[in-house]
Amino acid sequence: MGRIFVKYENNEKAVKWCSEFGGDSALSPALAAKDCDIVFCCVGNDDDVRQVVYGDTGILAGLSKGAIFVDHTTASAELAKEIAIEANSQGKFFLDAPVSGGQAGA
Repeated sequence: MGRIFVKYENNEKAVKWCSEFGGDSALSPALAAKDCDIVFCCVGNDDDVRQVVYGDTGILAGLSKGAIFVDHTTASAELAKEIAIEANSQGKFFLDAPVSGGQAGA
């Protein structure tokens, strides 16, 4: 089973979700990505993606070298290029796989 990071005001809802559906919760995207071969992400927009990808608590900080980060957010091509360059510089892989139609289409 996988690990899930869900941004809630408190961790109680994430723990409840995991107890009902299985898996583990994590307190940050970095902790959710730790020891994973592949991490999938789908959030609202470019700013949201940046929030969960970068920094000490972001996905790239927790992702191991050689691991793959797949983003399903319908975000800009510029952001996809930016993340790909950063991931590659860290020895990690990035795949842009947006959900068609944006939030309304999803």
